[in-house]
Amino acid sequence: MSTLLDIKNLSTHFNTSAGTIKAVNDVSFKLREGETLGLVGESGCGKSVTALSIMRLVPSPPGRIVSGDVIFQGKNLLETSEEEMQNVRGRDIGMIFQEPMTSLNPVLSIGRQLREPLELHLGMTKQQSLSRSSELLELVGIPDPATRLKTFPHQTSGGQRQRIMIAMALSCEPKLLIADEATTALDVTIQAQILEIIKELTDRLGTSVIIITHNLGVVARYADSVNVMYAGKLRESGSLDQVYKESKHPYTVGLLNSVPTLDLDADVRLQPIRGEIPNLTDLPEGCAFIDRCDYATQKCEESEPELEEVADEHFGACWEHRRVGKNLQEITP
Repeated sequence: MSTLLDIKNLSTHFNTSAGTIKAVNDVSFKLREGETLGLVGESGCGKSVTALSIMRLVPSPPGRIVSGDVIFQGKNLLETSEEEMQNVRGRDIGMIFQEPMTSLNPVLSIGRQLREPLELHLGMTKQQSLSRSSELLELVGIPDPATRLKTFPHQTSGGQRQRIMIAMALSCEPKLLIADEATTALDVTIQAQILEIIKELTDRLGTSVIIITHNLGVVARYADSVNVMYAGKLRESGSLDQVYKESKHPYTVGLLNSVPTLDLDADVRLQPIRGEIPNLTDLPEGCAFIDRCDYATQKCEESEPELEEVADEHFGACWEHRRVGKNLQEITP
């Protein structure tokens, strides 16, 4: 499969009164056509800012993309005009935003919001866009779509709003879908339904997907490959099996060991990662994970490891990667 998205040395910073926050710091990765990539990590590690940087939607001020390239279908999105980006957003790259309760415009009907990208990007007439909008709502499992098109966001449930967001994101059949915590604040059963809808529709369209989540079970079920972020940087990257079963970074191991599994004995305690993420305005000289790491050495304190290939297409940023991953609690996809 050919490369659809190639991110090179992307850095996005936020200037605050407390100092400069390096939310995304020299991040590089590729996404192939038809591939589903899971981007995981704790809150505040830079996942959502990475997505906003791809879409060039970083709020400015206080944020700005300070360096790097975002190559999408051979074109650097960071060098295109805002007018060109308007054509990319919605048509070529769709995004499901983190908060379904607030992402829809409360003063516009569902139908008006669904019709807009169809008319703007595909040149449909009002009648054509209404018909297509009704089809889209039916595809995502919303009953009586003709009636629902006339309603407003406050008249729908959280699960229905998220389905509407999926319909909007996929309405123009984009090449890439970014799902940023697409099931946040939804019941577990609704989460499963939403994720199955995304998978079914993207498989049908051949769409590449970036799933941004802190839920490792979601990634295990739906992703082909995984990127692990911590303190604004990629710490591990590889196929699902490589990252989950042959982890080469202590942070990845910590995340996996903190997840409960059905076969875990009732008297066995989970192993949470001790401590908390570092201050992004005052990162240590060495590895940012050093204060929480069981493998740390003097070298980790003195210099920060770069992401390097530790096995075939498996990358890790740890000086002690050969010692990492022993007795790993396995999460089977």
